[in-house]
Amino acid sequence: MTPEPVTPEPATPEPVTPRPLNDANPSASSTSPLTPQPFRLLPPRLLALSLLAVLLAAAAVGVTALLLRRTPSPAATSLRPSGLPGNISTGVAALMGLSPVPASKAPAFALTDQAGRRLTLSSFRGHSIVLEFMDPHCTDICPIVSQEFVDAYHDLGRRGRSVVFVAVNVNRYALQVADVAAFSNQHQLSTIPTWHFFTGPLDALRRVWSDYGIQVQSRGPRADVIHSSVVYFIAPNGTERFLASPIADHTSAGTAYLPAAQLGAWGRGIATIAADLSA
Repeated sequence: MTPEPVTPEPATPEPVTPRPLNDANPSASSTSPLTPQPFRLLPPRLLALSLLAVLLAAAAVGVTALLLRRTPSPAATSLRPSGLPGNISTGVAALMGLSPVPASKAPAFALTDQAGRRLTLSSFRGHSIVLEFMDPHCTDICPIVSQEFVDAYHDLGRRGRSVVFVAVNVNRYALQVADVAAFSNQHQLSTIPTWHFFTGPLDALRRVWSDYGIQVQSRGPRADVIHSSVVYFIAPNGTERFLASPIADHTSAGTAYLPAAQLGAWGRGIATIAADLSA
């Protein structure tokens, strides 16, 4: 599988449905741990079904305000979206930006993983799937999500065999199997037996980005890709059930991090939801 020629070009958004971005290199001046995160929305293809939420409009307004905060206030922690698993606390749901979605079939794709295996999403039928979109050259939020995935796998214990962890490449300049394999090894994702970091031809990846409402902006071969950061939870029957929105804090120098307590909470939250879907 050969990527298209690497030719530096002006930063141009990929032609996909607009979605709020996760800035891969935010301003170093943004150091407050309560800085709102700009990606707490459902993918555009699901917005047509959002009229269902009108029945819960009063609660939704409060929940939206809650989810836009990195650390919810004590008063706000009494608010939670309806339809969440009862064993997910309101605080963890707020931290994860967790939302239920209509149980529609997850868009299909066939791509190549970090071991060179060409697989389809449907080949994981019978397992719950935790799906993200990652840049294999990312130095910002992707390594944080990677740690959360590793933590979740360990939290699952024996139940980890029934959960598949998946990422789809968003870097048009790093399409080789070697690129996703190197990232997988660097961040210990290869220690998860059911880990798959998919890549493929740019046209094929663009279709997947569009199908899942992921906005991608490439700024050049040496820069982190700006992209939507969303975790999809897919049930064993292939239907989407929940969405979560990863977050990161940044030091005054612009280095991404997340406090250990929040990393742990994310890992446990991912594990709990995935295990519930597999039960």
